[in-house]
Amino acid sequence: MNIFQKIFGTYSEKEVKRILPIVNKIDSLDSKMQSMTDEQLRSKTDEFKERLSKDETLNSILVEAFAVVREVAARTVKLKPFREQLMGGVVLHQGRISEMKTGEGKTLVATLPAYLNALTGKGVHIVTVNDYLAKRDRDTMAPIYEALGLKVGVILHDLDQNQRQEAYKCDITYGTNSEFGFDYLRDNMVIYKEERVQRGLNFAIVDEVDSILIDEARTPLIISGEGEKSTEFYKIADHFAKTLTEEDDFTVDEKANAVMLTDAGIKKAEEFFKLDNYADAKNMELQHHVVQALKANYIMKRDKDYMVKNGEVLIVDEFTGRMMEGRRYSDGLHQAIEAKEGVKVEKESKTLATITYQNYFRMFNKLSGMTGTALTEENEFREIYGLDVIVIPTHEPVIRQDLSDIVYKTAKGKFNAIVEDIVETHKKGQPMLVGTVSIEKSELLSDMLKRKGISHQVLNAKFHEKEAEIISHAGEFGMVTIATNMAGRGTDIKITDDVVKVGGLKIIGTERHESRRIDNQLRGRSGRQGDPGSSRFYVSLDDDLMRIFGSDKLKDIVQKLGLGDDEAIESKMVSSAIENAQKKVEGNNFDIRKTVVQYDDVINKQREIIYKQRSEVLEGIDLKDQIQEMIKGLVSDIVNSHISGVEEEFEDEIKDLVKYMEEVFVEKDSVSADELMNLSNEEIIDKYVEIGEKIYAQKEEEFTSEQMREIERVILLRVVDTRWMDHIDDMEHLKRSIGLAAYKQQDPTQAYQFEGSQMFDEMIYNIRLDTIKYLLHVQMQKVPERERIVKETYTNQSDGDTTKKQPIRKKKTVGRNDPCPCGSGKKYKNCCGRFE
Repeated sequence: MNIFQKIFGTYSEKEVKRILPIVNKIDSLDSKMQSMTDEQLRSKTDEFKERLSKDETLNSILVEAFAVVREVAARTVKLKPFREQLMGGVVLHQGRISEMKTGEGKTLVATLPAYLNALTGKGVHIVTVNDYLAKRDRDTMAPIYEALGLKVGVILHDLDQNQRQEAYKCDITYGTNSEFGFDYLRDNMVIYKEERVQRGLNFAIVDEVDSILIDEARTPLIISGEGEKSTEFYKIADHFAKTLTEEDDFTVDEKANAVMLTDAGIKKAEEFFKLDNYADAKNMELQHHVVQALKANYIMKRDKDYMVKNGEVLIVDEFTGRMMEGRRYSDGLHQAIEAKEGVKVEKESKTLATITYQNYFRMFNKLSGMTGTALTEENEFREIYGLDVIVIPTHEPVIRQDLSDIVYKTAKGKFNAIVEDIVETHKKGQPMLVGTVSIEKSELLSDMLKRKGISHQVLNAKFHEKEAEIISHAGEFGMVTIATNMAGRGTDIKITDDVVKVGGLKIIGTERHESRRIDNQLRGRSGRQGDPGSSRFYVSLDDDLMRIFGSDKLKDIVQKLGLGDDEAIESKMVSSAIENAQKKVEGNNFDIRKTVVQYDDVINKQREIIYKQRSEVLEGIDLKDQIQEMIKGLVSDIVNSHISGVEEEFEDEIKDLVKYMEEVFVEKDSVSADELMNLSNEEIIDKYVEIGEKIYAQKEEEFTSEQMREIERVILLRVVDTRWMDHIDDMEHLKRSIGLAAYKQQDPTQAYQFEGSQMFDEMIYNIRLDTIKYLLHVQMQKVPERERIVKETYTNQSDGDTTKKQPIRKKKTVGRNDPCPCGSGKKYKNCCGRFE
């Protein structure tokens, strides 16, 4: 805290002072609320809704609404929000982040603003990190909402479409970030409006907001279908990568998370793949496969970054230590790891729909969040989401002792010391929660404790099904629990009187995480609600954080001290060096997330245009005016692009124009080149527009107006979906190529924006071309039915998705001489197939 903060108070302290008068007013209504019957409290909901319909605001009824919820909570779930929880509730209603320490009752806090905002009838989303917490929080708090006449639902992974629709119709809906995000994407892939499950994005309260909006924000949400490429080349590239030697053939840059071939490695690649020049642009795809094979073999670590279970490569979340079933690394890295591990290499996916968490959550009219640790990331919350962080005081003072770090020269010395500490502490029965950063480290420590005869529980990705149950017992007398740092987040660790006597829950961190926030979360598992407790981190110079990001100055000092393996040092300089290393990594990670957003911002504007068009089609608006405008615009573009105005080339250009128009627009021989020779561009455009409109009118006569409107919707949906999905794929390839190339001394994101914009314009032109082409040539004996262009095969979902996705079924291809499936009675090559 700097000198100005000491004199004037921190930003949070000033904001809390502003909220105190509101809390005092809520308090003053306490006795009045206690005197009301259950029915009188229930009738308040109708009264509030009526007042809102008469132009009162949520802010004007906040005090009374919070007082009502407070009293109903005390009666139904036997929990009465205390003043600090009321403060947290006000902060959430204001669309801000409420930082409240572990054990301060955040689940109850959310009920206050959720009830108030649900009174508008526009819906409230309460977002949690996994299905278990979504269901638990919904079931725990439902009695409060139901006693006040509101409906509360929960979105779980295995719900079907009807169940999802019902849950979203509720006044308040609990669910995970991934389920909400994927439902949004799927809603924009449906072909009938009745299939959509979500309604408007009104107000979201994000629990563990740092985990969802920061940690998970590096990976966009992606819905995929199966691609066409062969997987064989991943095995070949893997075989090549395994023949190489580090330093001689390639170098590893751990900071940049990159592997690069040396000159000798490039020479080997040219020999192996029989190439003249490995660096040639035509070998870009091969280079990509080699890079991913090198990364899979020499950067990605089994049981740290991923696990192999039942012949499947499963990603391990670096922050939570949980398995991310159903999620796959993008850009071919997952296939490269599958080749490395000798399991079945799945086909590379085709992206059907994608959005970042940042852009999804920024679509809500109001966004808020709560967590125990957000302040270290306040700048990012402000810059990306426009959210400020308010630190709410704890209900009871925190008396946990946070001891300074102990630093060892080697990992071996450090782990020996940790085991000794556990053995000594265990003798007096004090429970311990030991945090590790990987499955591998948790199992190493477990083996060491077994040899010492110490009974303990291990909680990592391999046993995450029992997570909440294991973590809830971690505070019992004599209990030793080894867990990946974030395991069991959201579950309180309660301690008993006999544990209080021996010092409360002891936290041991086996190394510093790259984020200070994750360390703070581990510490925060102890000392809840004024409980005693302690925490200490053990660090070695072999730890990834110290090895990759620690300063050389620190390493030199440790070397000069001549420490043995089992000797340790404690010093402020060491603690400061560790914090600086963490700040460095946090900065790097922020830059990565910012880049993800910058890239997605480009496609986000495009996505909004396409989804708006789709929505209008689904809603059944009359497209006749749009189609007629399309005809005019398309003809104008075609004519102007064919005729350059150079007199010597005019005759050839006219012939090319007539030929092109016959292919895509009008019947053969309906216009001759001679007819157009003496006309201006404008007159040629008018002539073709007149023909187009005449054909269009004939089609409407051939069918009925009603049928014609549905045919237009069918064709436009099909064309938009096909072109949009191809465009997403093209944008992914563009991003990759811009990342691979040093882009002409130009900012890569600017280059992506410029080229992406041109590609989008081209896509819009092709949508118009295809729509008019199919519409003016449609010959059907029955009204066509809408159909999905592709079927998703998987998403990169992280929420314990254990359901196996069905493989995509390829539709039977139509032969050129087969009857056209449109029902015209003609051969395919003479009907719809002639436009392919």
